[in-house]
Parts: sequence; structure tokens; C-alpha cells
Amino acid sequence: MAIIGIRRLTWAVEDVAACVRFFSDFGLSLIAEKADEALFEAADGSENLILKFGHSRLPAKTAQTSKGVHECVWAVDTQRAMDKLLADLAPDHDLVTDDEGIVHFTTAFGQAIALQVWQPRPVFGAPSPFNTVGKIGRLNQPRKWIDRAVPKRIHHCVWTFPDVQEAVDYYRDRLNFRITDMQKGFGVYMRADGCYEHHSIFLANAHAPMPGFNGTLKFHHANWEVEDIDELMVAKNYLDRRGYTYGDWNWGFGRHRLTSAAFFYVPCPGGGDVEYGADTDCVDDSWKPRIWDGAFGTAIYMTNLPDFMKGEPNWDVVYARPDQLHYHPAEPAPLAEAAE
Repeated sequence: MAIIGIRRLTWAVEDVAACVRFFSDFGLSLIAEKADEALFEAADGSENLILKFGHSRLPAKTAQTSKGVHECVWAVDTQRAMDKLLADLAPDHDLVTDDEGIVHFTTAFGQAIALQVWQPRPVFGAPSPFNTVGKIGRLNQPRKWIDRAVPKRIHHCVWTFPDVQEAVDYYRDRLNFRITDMQKGFGVYMRADGCYEHHSIFLANAHAPMPGFNGTLKFHHANWEVEDIDELMVAKNYLDRRGYTYGDWNWGFGRHRLTSAAFFYVPCPGGGDVEYGADTDCVDDSWKPRIWDGAFGTAIYMTNLPDFMKGEPNWDVVYARPDQLHYHPAEPAPLAEAAE
């Protein structure tokens, strides 16, 4: 075991003040604020570092040029595990250690990554039991009443990659990530070796004909986990009351088929989207990766169903053979239909 999740996301933004307002409303705790930077925490202590373009703490070597997350700091569970990772990386990476003990480097394909020995604060969920026909989970007991969401931790991140397979090879061979699922034409889901979450990162195809995909290395979204669907919907209503809107590509509240997770995406002034998520699949090394049709894997349901999802879904999903653990392109037609 080594990488156990996300320690920090470092953002390059144009308007720090707008991001402070947004992430405060999103439910993160503001720890520090200056004119050109701000720091937020989730409940487990994982951080959101907001830096204005040109800030000296931004990674100097990255292929990313648009706003959004420019560096992910991955948490490593022990110094022994960190030493092993660094020994492998040192021969062909320029490793730079800062005053916090964070080791920064850049991949051959231009992505800035960092590692830090760090343990999250314990966070314990206590969702309300549910009632259904023939089973009483709550007797003489109402569900919890909450009026704000408190994101518990950073769950996963997504970037678009010009060469998905190159990125998959790197995360697997150099950082020990595991492939969990593959979505035809769209990308590959990977889990850090010390995590049970279905994926810690999604490596998306930068050439897929989707809004915002422009063929470059680019931040797409980050996911924060909340306790359950109730907290997710309370979070949405809180943002609704403060006048937030959700863009033209708005799926509303839904549940992914591929990970079983409930979702709600919100456009972020810092770049890309941020996502509230809950109830995702948990897996370990006995998990059998699958190959999915892109649209079929996207959702079981959405409250704002896009036109390309209104037809009968293409029930195309199989378990992957060992020789199929790689990026799978899609037939041109399904991708074109998804973009319409």
C-alpha cells in the first residue's frame, strides 16, 4: 500500500475572490485568504489551494494552459512507501521537495504531480436508515434534517489526455494505480493502490467530441464525497438559493451506471466543474475490470436527460480479459451521437 487518496488540489485561477465565494458556498472550510491565494479544507483535512495565474507556487512545468487544477498532490501512507516511489521516479524525473515535504515533478506528457506523506483526519458517516416495503429501517424516527453540505473528502479527479494509453501506462507502472473499468471512446478509470474507491482518477480522451474537450491536457472536474443523496440534494438547493446556474451541459442530479455513484456537477469559476458525489462502488484487488459502451456506462438515470441518452441504451458491457486492460476506442457513430 502506498497512495491512499488526494491530499491537495492546486488550482490556477483568474479570480481568487470569485473562487473564495464559490468554494465557501460549496461547503469547504476557508483556512486562509490573500489577494492572490486561498486555502480550503474538506472534513478530512484534504485541501484546495487556490492560486492566481502567475503565482510562484504554481507548477512551472506543465502542459496545461487553461484554468483549473494544475497539480494533484497524492497522499502516501508511510515514509517507507514514499521512499520506494521516489527511488523509482528519481532516475528520469526532476524531483523538487518544498518546505512542506511535498515532492513535485512533471511527467513526460506534461502533467504536474506531487506526493506527500500524509494521513487524513478520521471522518465517520452516519446516514439515516431507510424504509422500504417489508423492511423498516427507521421506526418512530424521522430522517436527519440538514441545511448545509459538508464535503467529507476529495474523492477523485478527471483530466483529458491527448494520449490516454500513455497516461494509463504511467499511472499503472510508475505510481501503482489499478485499472478498474474502461469506457469505450471516453477513457479509463484507475484506483490508487491504497484506496477502495472505484477510481481515484479518470483518464479521459481529450479527442472525444464532448463539450470542452479540445485535444489537450486539461482539467475537467473534481469530485467531493458527501454522506448520501440527502446531503447531495441539500447542497444543490443551497446553491440554488444563492443564484447559481449550471450551464448548458447540465445533467442535473443522477446516478452513474458504471460506478453506481450519485452525482451533481456544478460549473466552477476556477475552471472545469466540481462534483458532489455519494454512494460510489468500493473495490479491492479482486475486482474484475469491465469494458463499457460510453453512453451506457454514463448513467442509470439523470433528472435532465440529454437528447443522446433518450434512445434505448446500448447494453454493451463485458468483463475484460487480461489482454484487454488498456484504452478502448469507440466506433465513430456512438461518439458522434453523444456530441449532438
